[in-house]
Amino acid sequence: MKKKLRLTYLLIFIFLLAAETVIALFVNDSFVRPYIGDVLVVGVICAFLRIFLPDRIRALPLLTSAFAAGVELLQYFDFVSLLGLSDSRFFSVLLGRTFDLKDIVCYLIGGILFLAAEIIARRRSDAS
Repeated sequence: MKKKLRLTYLLIFIFLLAAETVIALFVNDSFVRPYIGDVLVVGVICAFLRIFLPDRIRALPLLTSAFAAGVELLQYFDFVSLLGLSDSRFFSVLLGRTFDLKDIVCYLIGGILFLAAEIIARRRSDAS
């Protein structure tokens, strides 16, 4: 059963990562890229972690949202510069350079959606 669950999360991870990649490379608008991308990133991280922790830490989506919000808060303090990495494009993109409270809201929405999907899937699985 765990093997099937891990495979399911792997497929979800690949799908969400592909969606994020398409958004990052081909979408340059004022809604999908900044908002949907931030909602999906929590799902990408959760699905990846669930490959290894398929039935542990039920609050993982909310913890992942909190982690993403923490990274966003570090942007407020220009953490990349504090680390002396401001010349690194890789770390500037990975950690971000611009704080936005709306990003934190998107991360929370992403965590809630992932958690809701897990609850619904678990109930359907228990019913059958």
